[in-house]
Amino acid sequence: MTVVLTVDDSASMRQMVSYTLRRGGYEVIEACDGVEALALLDRSPVDVVITDQNMPNMDGLALTRALRADARWRRVPILVLTTEGDQSLKQAGREAGATGWLLKPFDPVRLLQVVGQVVPAAT
Repeated sequence: MTVVLTVDDSASMRQMVSYTLRRGGYEVIEACDGVEALALLDRSPVDVVITDQNMPNMDGLALTRALRADARWRRVPILVLTTEGDQSLKQAGREAGATGWLLKPFDPVRLLQVVGQVVPAAT
């Protein structure tokens, strides 16, 4: 089963994303920020990461950079799911190594489509 790590400081957002992914047949691991995500990744390999941008301790771009700097996670698709739609921030995300950028509020069908599109790159 494909494992997705969802990272967001909002418990309700993690719940909605996790619910959508589980209904789509994915196993889900949750983290409240980038620091917790990195700690979880040391114990639990994942196939896809979905991260918010604005979080305390370590934001989504810093998490993306940290993952891309580690050979174990260099090829894992990273989707940024955020309220931030600024083009310069999206460009910074691409430069950091993000695979895709989705805006909140998210459409559950679209989220599952995008995850399904990037999963083959992860397996």
